Amino acid sequence: MTRADDRSTPGGVVPARPDVGGGAATPSFALPRGAGAGLPTAPRPMRIGPADWAWGARTYVMGILNVTADSFSGDGLLASRDPVRAAVNRATTMAAEGADILDVGGASSRPGHDEISEADELSRVVPVIEAIAAACPELPISIDTTSAAVARAAIEAGAHLVNDVWGVTPAPDLLRVAASQQVPVVLMHNRAEARYRNLVPEVVADLQRAIELALDAGVDWDQIVVDPGFGFGKTPDQNVALLAGLRALRILGRPMLLGASRKSTLGRLLDLPPEERVEATIATTVLGITAGADIVRVHDVAANVRAARIADATLRGWRPDGWNADGRPAPPPPPSEAAEDRP
Repeated sequence: MTRADDRSTPGGVVPARPDVGGGAATPSFALPRGAGAGLPTAPRPMRIGPADWAWGARTYVMGILNVTADSFSGDGLLASRDPVRAAVNRATTMAAEGADILDVGGASSRPGHDEISEADELSRVVPVIEAIAAACPELPISIDTTSAAVARAAIEAGAHLVNDVWGVTPAPDLLRVAASQQVPVVLMHNRAEARYRNLVPEVVADLQRAIELALDAGVDWDQIVVDPGFGFGKTPDQNVALLAGLRALRILGRPMLLGASRKSTLGRLLDLPPEERVEATIATTVLGITAGADIVRVHDVAANVRAARIADATLRGWRPDGWNADGRPAPPPPPSEAAEDRP
């Protein structure tokens, strides 16, 4: 690959044709042999387990299932006597409320979280994924982890997507699992410290490098989703600025996931605990969709599905099945042959 600072021109040049005149009178660059255009088109549909997702048609809602004891939002399922049964109950409820995918995580990623062993994480998520896959076979499942071993075991148990909250690290192990298992991967932006010179361009640049690492590891271009990492390695003011500049991520050419549900920034702005941040989360859902988000990751599925559908109807042309645009009663069906044969 030719470097940006390589000033030689080994190929890919259209020579000047002064004899022809007009636009051909001066030289220009052409694509070198084997080079792509570098101009991403709209993301193509993605297969996630049993479902096909058509980006841009509507927003997809990811329901959160925390199989943890220290979730910041207070919804950790390990507090239940039977976490697996509790997870299945919550999964079926979220499915009924309109969730398009469920995100299962066994290790908290909140600031100051307790580290757990890989064995503990496996013991938490694998039984839950197996149970949900059996109870809701039509619903895709995501595994929220930074461990390649956990990702592989989760996929074997029935997960269909890898959600990596450290998607910008150079370690390729988890990416290789996604590539070898041919499942999509979410690359989330994160930093150990909230240290930036220019927030939004740096988030975009970090994610572009993450995409390149994923491609080098064998992940297909059409299997990559990006996440700006709201609440990860960013101060509350930086999170607000990130939300305001979210549309810049569209330049990456990949579907975008936004996970702002019940985050501490919302609580600090409104001085509210996690369980009272539903309306604030809905606001981020609508703002995110306006900026081009394709997936929203939320705790409160029903409320956010409703908000997303209104935003989708306004911005993406979505309409419910059986929509009657003029509001008039539908005409009665034609009489059946049996009815016509009656005396």
